[in-house]
Amino acid sequence: MTPSVVVTGLGAVSPNGLGVQDYWAATCNGKSGIARITRFDPSGYPARLAGEVSGFAAEDHLPGRLIPQTDRMTQLCLVAADWALADAGVSPADLPAFEMGVVTASSSGGFEFGQGELKNLWSRGSRYVSAYQSFAWFYAVNSGQISIRHGMKGPSCVLVSDQAGGLDALAQARRQIRKGTGLMVSGAVDASICPWGWVAQMAGGRLSTSDEPARAYVPFDGGARGHVPGEGGAILVLEDAEAARSRGAAAYGEIAGYGATIDPRPGSGREPGLRKALELALLDAGAEPDEVDVVFADAAAVPDLDRIEADAITAVFGPRGVAVTTPKTMTGRLYSGAAPLDVTAALLSIRDGLIPPTTNTVLSADYDLDLVLTGARPGPVRTAVVLARGYGGFNSAMVVRAAD
Repeated sequence: MTPSVVVTGLGAVSPNGLGVQDYWAATCNGKSGIARITRFDPSGYPARLAGEVSGFAAEDHLPGRLIPQTDRMTQLCLVAADWALADAGVSPADLPAFEMGVVTASSSGGFEFGQGELKNLWSRGSRYVSAYQSFAWFYAVNSGQISIRHGMKGPSCVLVSDQAGGLDALAQARRQIRKGTGLMVSGAVDASICPWGWVAQMAGGRLSTSDEPARAYVPFDGGARGHVPGEGGAILVLEDAEAARSRGAAAYGEIAGYGATIDPRPGSGREPGLRKALELALLDAGAEPDEVDVVFADAAAVPDLDRIEADAITAVFGPRGVAVTTPKTMTGRLYSGAAPLDVTAALLSIRDGLIPPTTNTVLSADYDLDLVLTGARPGPVRTAVVLARGYGGFNSAMVVRAAD
């Protein structure tokens, strides 16, 4: 029998709330963290809004020696991991080092680190040193830093598939537990609100240039004009269900199913892969569409991409056949950190029987979706689906459900 894998700890750093409790309260109450950028002067850029994590001071949470060695992305990730382990009631020092592992994802993060490295290299007159190598190395920093900080010597890796990467990381962590690793720390935190990172994001052509925080990021809306980027994400603690039960740990829910696909070549005439990823996740979970209580949408806020996602949801669940929500309208798209934060929200929805709203959006008549709009919707939630997509045609879907 395939072991059941459950989530026993959550750690969240979000533009609308620092820590799980603050994030969840803000999200259920429709509080947004999207505003004009403060981390640098955005006046010379077409896009000037972002979801920034406010009230975070690394020195309040981390040893002083770590701060000069790390950038904001790693600092946020380390703190989220600390909170997740504490929430799970786990003391890594009490566990065998090779029975704990770390799998995270990265996408747009590392730009701030790379920007600093380029500045240092240029100031020393070395224009031909490979900053690309420094940037590639940085992808592995978060997993490595968590592993070193907590003495975790089990399986470790970083997955890079843009916004889909957060689900891919959780799925890989589930695989490692099924292979025998006792505990996995997984998820993602991204942070690239710096000039170099901003230029790179604008090059994708999907950033909203609106200066109205309430209308800049409105997926499934006739006025959709692209997304607002954000920083943050979530780190989760995953364990074998029996092992968690034996130590008396409470589980938020089970990672029940996962599916991933790659879109076909543009112009091929073939169907995009999101629907297939969703169907594969349901099949993996042994779940029927009518068992799903809510879908946390990817929510690109690009009309063509919104159409693909709406069609996939409608094809699987039927017109208005399932509640759909996109709480990331309050945080911005957090790239690899977005999906783990959505998984966190899905698990809290299961715990509290409350589906968070999609804020500020006016649902277009073009989409036959049951979008949760006017406020948090109460009601029993046992099974939830989280969808995520990334540049390059990545599609991922994950089913989470209440633990037995």
